[in-house]
Amino acid sequence: MTARLELMERITVRQDVFGGKPIIRNLRIAVEHVLGMLAAGDTVETILHEYPFLEPEDIQACLLYAHRSITGEDVHDRVPVSGS
Repeated sequence: MTARLELMERITVRQDVFGGKPIIRNLRIAVEHVLGMLAAGDTVETILHEYPFLEPEDIQACLLYAHRSITGEDVHDRVPVSGS
C-alpha cells in the first residue's frame, strides 16, 4: 500500500498550472496528456524518450490515478495541493 501512496504523491494539483488539472510532480505536463498518449498507442519508452524529465514511476502514477478515478475513489483528497 505504501508504494501506491508514493505513486499518488507524484500527482499534484496547482491552480496556476492548467487550471488545476492533475499534473506530474509539479511539472507542466498533465496526467491527461500522458494517458492520451498511452491511449493513442504510444509506449512507455516513447513517452520517456519524448519527455526525458519523466520517470517510469510517473507513467505508473498516471495509470494508478486513472484507475482510482474510474473506480470512484476520491483521488482529489489524496493529491497534495500546492500553489495558490
